[in-house]
Amino acid sequence: MGKKIAEEMAKERPKFVQGAVANGVDQKKAGEVFDLLEKFANYGFNKSHAAAYAVVSYQTAYLKANYPVEFMAGVMNCDLHLTEKLAVYKREVDRMEIAVIPPCVNRSRARFDVKDGARVYALGALKNVGVDAMRLIVDGRGDKPFATLFDLARRVDLKRVGKRPLEMLARAGAFDQLERNRKRVFDSLDALVGYSAAIHEARASNQVSLFGEAGADIPEPRLSACDDWLPTERLGQEHQAIGFYLSGHPLDDYAGPLRRKQVLTLAEIEKKAAGGPFVAKIAGAVSGRQERKSARGNRFAFVQLSDPTGLYEVTVFSDTLEAGRQYLETGQNVVLTVEATMEAETLKLLARGVQPVDAVVADAGAAGLRVHVDAPEAISAVAALLARHKDGPTRARGPVWFCVADRAQGREYDIDSGQVFAITPQIKGAVKSLGGVVMVEEM
Repeated sequence: MGKKIAEEMAKERPKFVQGAVANGVDQKKAGEVFDLLEKFANYGFNKSHAAAYAVVSYQTAYLKANYPVEFMAGVMNCDLHLTEKLAVYKREVDRMEIAVIPPCVNRSRARFDVKDGARVYALGALKNVGVDAMRLIVDGRGDKPFATLFDLARRVDLKRVGKRPLEMLARAGAFDQLERNRKRVFDSLDALVGYSAAIHEARASNQVSLFGEAGADIPEPRLSACDDWLPTERLGQEHQAIGFYLSGHPLDDYAGPLRRKQVLTLAEIEKKAAGGPFVAKIAGAVSGRQERKSARGNRFAFVQLSDPTGLYEVTVFSDTLEAGRQYLETGQNVVLTVEATMEAETLKLLARGVQPVDAVVADAGAAGLRVHVDAPEAISAVAALLARHKDGPTRARGPVWFCVADRAQGREYDIDSGQVFAITPQIKGAVKSLGGVVMVEEM
């Protein structure tokens, strides 16, 4: 019995009763029997079926409670290519406080794995890569980690892996242990694939060079000379490869200014909504939008967003949609004024207004920055970046201090820059991306 549509079941009642009466069954009894069938049609199955489900439920709960890391790795392997489900599982992994090792050609396998109590992200879970192609990398690595990008190119035939999967690996940061500059890796893939193909063709030809091993005389290509992606773009590229933000979130650098503007996080809104409906502001990075048309012909939309505490969806009716459609594009960071309601333990958000996040925090910058560097030489790079933005349009300005670690003495020294600089989330993120910068704190 699979019907769950009341109207369809109602159409069957006269036929059933008529057929039962024709076979000598009392009409009243036939009605009573159909009543039982109608209840069963809502969703029913026999007792043995229910018992089997109960056993599986108990076993699943036991595994999740006692082997949480292994359980979540197994669950994610079942939906390896379903990005939306992996995003939900990632949120559960965060809730369970399970450590995650990001995609890495030296640590990851083709499928999700567990190592030292942490879940190791699968190379095969990235978008537009195949598990078989990723196994070529894992098999080429064996028990010996790759030392450099060129070492990887010599041991793995990158032409067989394919350029598109390699691009996704670069975007996701899977080569970070070999080269921290992701854009340099991304822009150098053609050269690396060509180098790898030449090496493997030389080996296949069984030619031995004057230097010994086949291909040993083939020179390593020059990597692209370029600066890395800035943090926001870096996260955007990561999102394109993984399907969600893994190493951070575009709103991380906005946390302080947003807090000063009384913008709540998703976690805070969920907690507060349990006490009843209320209106609040929430920031989010837009990941999707589906527009619909109502019976009256008005357009409305369901918009998917995320903040550092989770994923959520907002309903946007016609007036708000028309006013803010340009801000509700995938990849945009916005602040929404929403009406929050908790319905059957599910948070419902209705948008009343949309603004770009930069407009909201334009005058809510930090009072100052404290930049931790691992060597005095890094100060000049930070100072040059700050100087380039010193006369920017922002009204948020403040002092900048440097904290330099003296490992030999086991001490830290604070150095006042002696100047006031423009301070915005973008500038803070740019400073964090510079070589030699360990951490950036708001003062």
